[in-house]
Amino acid sequence: MGGSRTSGRTQTTGGVEGTEQLRVGGDACVRCRDTLYGFIRVSGGLMRVTATAVAVLVLFSSVVLGQSKTVAERLGYPRDTKLLIVHADDLAVAHSEDAASFDALDRHAATSASIMVPCPWLTEVAAYAKAHPDADLGLHLTLTAEWKTDRWGPVESKDKVPSLLDPDGYLWPEVAPAIEHIKVDDAEREVRAQIEHAIAMGIRPTHVDSHMGVLFSRPDLIAMYIKVAHEYKLPFLAMLSPTVPADVKSMLSEKDVLVDSVVMANPGVPAATWKDFYLDAIRNLKPGLTEFIVHLAHDDAESQAVMVDHPDYGAAWRQRDYEAITSAAFKKAVEDNHVVLVHWSDLKKLVQ
Repeated sequence: MGGSRTSGRTQTTGGVEGTEQLRVGGDACVRCRDTLYGFIRVSGGLMRVTATAVAVLVLFSSVVLGQSKTVAERLGYPRDTKLLIVHADDLAVAHSEDAASFDALDRHAATSASIMVPCPWLTEVAAYAKAHPDADLGLHLTLTAEWKTDRWGPVESKDKVPSLLDPDGYLWPEVAPAIEHIKVDDAEREVRAQIEHAIAMGIRPTHVDSHMGVLFSRPDLIAMYIKVAHEYKLPFLAMLSPTVPADVKSMLSEKDVLVDSVVMANPGVPAATWKDFYLDAIRNLKPGLTEFIVHLAHDDAESQAVMVDHPDYGAAWRQRDYEAITSAAFKKAVEDNHVVLVHWSDLKKLVQ
């Protein structure tokens, strides 16, 4: 997801340092107040992001959709199976990002990844997708451009999506001004343009999600996101807060895939215990489908230039994520805790 400029705080629940774990019981989504960028304070129907050390959040529950089978059962596993997607965000933002992510995918350390279509290294990702037709690559639908010097605009013509543009003609740099200014019709044009451009480049997307959680931030954007995902028959990562209107929730079908929780490091995780954070998260996995969102790159001159003055989700951060998930300890923890690694492409088969 990348790029949230927030200061972290650490919370501990259930034995995982820097973790706030939310589980939904019968009262579906009553406590679903985390986005992928932190803790949501719901105010006036909109969601404002502040930071937690890690988001461990419930996105949907089978209660909401009236499903009798869990995702594990729908995939042919026992009901109590612990399923895990290790998902690399932000492909195409830089060559270093691509190189680290491709390596993690090739080593089966990351099971899935998603692509920022407006970004400058898309051609490299498209070449990888063509050479690796089984690679699990989704689209990280992008309505923000958060870096200080490396900015990008929309895929759609600027005159057709004026509300997406900041005063300099790029996508908004932060979530707050983006959700304040973006008109849903402009957002839909851009989302469709990104999907169509990726397909035209030879990419066969397995899923969609939202860069910096922008598409999870307003009910009208959530509704558009679900509608477009359904039209393209793609599974989608999303979240419902208690304030989402019933007509938006009613858009969900029994085919939609339920992701039970998401884990993503935030600034409260100390660099010295970065690997331990992920190992602890694996040990504390519950039955159901969890996604680890990671941001992978090498801490090299390119990444440092792209992510200048941006320690959160910056070059060193991404190097730590890369080293953590490609480590022998991470692989052993997955095996020792009987975790089954799955892909969004597996889930795509359930929504066809």
